[in-house]
Amino acid sequence: MDIPGWLKNMGLEQYEAVFHDNDIEGSVLYSLTNEDLKDIGVASVGHRRRLLDAIAVLREEESRAAAVGPTLAAGPEAERRQLTLMFCDLVGSTPLASRFDPEDLTGCGKSRPIGRDIGYNPRRVTRCGGRPMRGWDTRSDALFSYVSCEARVPKDYPLRPIRRIVDEALAALSPEFEKLYARFGRPSIPPERLLRALLLQAFYSVRSEKQLMEQLDYNLLFRWFVGLSLDAEVWDETVFTKNRDRLIDGDIARKFMAAVLNEEPVKVLLSDDHFSVDGTLIEAWASMKSFRPKDGSGEPPAAGRNGERDFHGERRSNETHASTTDPDARLYRKGPGQPAKLAYLGHVLMENRHALVVDTRLTLATGTAEREAALEMVADRPGNHRITLGADKAYDVAEFVADLRAHNVTPHVSQNTTNRRSAIDGRTTRHPGYAVSVRVRKRIEEVFGWTKAAAGFRKTRHRGLARVGWMFTVTATAYNLVRLTKLVPAKA
Repeated sequence: MDIPGWLKNMGLEQYEAVFHDNDIEGSVLYSLTNEDLKDIGVASVGHRRRLLDAIAVLREEESRAAAVGPTLAAGPEAERRQLTLMFCDLVGSTPLASRFDPEDLTGCGKSRPIGRDIGYNPRRVTRCGGRPMRGWDTRSDALFSYVSCEARVPKDYPLRPIRRIVDEALAALSPEFEKLYARFGRPSIPPERLLRALLLQAFYSVRSEKQLMEQLDYNLLFRWFVGLSLDAEVWDETVFTKNRDRLIDGDIARKFMAAVLNEEPVKVLLSDDHFSVDGTLIEAWASMKSFRPKDGSGEPPAAGRNGERDFHGERRSNETHASTTDPDARLYRKGPGQPAKLAYLGHVLMENRHALVVDTRLTLATGTAEREAALEMVADRPGNHRITLGADKAYDVAEFVADLRAHNVTPHVSQNTTNRRSAIDGRTTRHPGYAVSVRVRKRIEEVFGWTKAAAGFRKTRHRGLARVGWMFTVTATAYNLVRLTKLVPAKA
């Protein structure tokens, strides 16, 4: 045994000559007592205590080794030395090989303390044959890794049922994807992975495509959901958005929502007879400074990145002005006392049984857009049987109610009797189903609340009616998937 090295690791190298002069080595060391140490000249009580504790550790290791017995057959010294050094190279401990005998390195990292390299203290509570119980904050990158993203995601994680539903819907859309791409050419981002990534952007409120790509680079959960391996390269955000535009041209968002709703476990949850409709204001990605006269008149903004512009007292309307940032955005006021904003209007058709979104529209912000979008969505519903449609007081317009009846729809619209006569009379309100529709209709606000608060769609990050509308449909589909995590297992 290397007694000088042993003493040096404990910081007691001053006793090296004493141990040498008294011929203390090997088995003699294991039998030393307090009196023996005092006799050979170790006067310090603290030093004797440290030496005795370290000797006790050596005895324990010796007895354990004797109980287990030899584990390796004896072999040539050169061969054994070579194998030991190969192991040290793998774990990055080659510097230790220059300071320890190869036999002393046997079991390194398993049972033997390595002195000051791991902060040796013989009085520390230890386990595993003397190694300190505390884990050490040292960086040692593994040479190989066999852990997959699948193994890191808990079996009961909420994204697992969502991914099963999404994968089935995307498999059904494969023929639609084929129509969007040429037969030969440079491989694109797989549309299935692109859609899964956009769903994650809604689920986790990721503000931009650039941040989404960053998350995909280091977030194992994101990689697992999208379908990327640990070693797969992440796409550039510009390439990602260019590939997304191809899906916008193919109206994939609407087809994706339909594919999710057409799955057997989901289809049984939907009502074919009772629906609700409503609209919400979505702020455009454009500032009020960009709302300028169409004829090019008006004072330009002040110099600078965000120059000031005084438009107070200027008469502005959608007929004479347009946004230079997003020409499709319209100046719109949601109600009396509300500020006018550049915005779009998003519209949702919800079935009343489980409050799932079955259709969406995004339109220019006009005073009649809500009722026009409602009629369009109702007309697109399959079948010609009579259905009911719940709506708030803004839809209580005689022309709209008459159009609904012409489409074989019973208008369960809330009555607006403020200084006017309601278009909904006793023929509708006398039925019990009317009160149920008025009550259930309020759940459509949960869709808008989640879309704006959780998915970050209060102010759109995109420009143009087509792109904003496509993302609005994807976000509504994400809301359905969040709801289905609780509904599908209960019904399947």
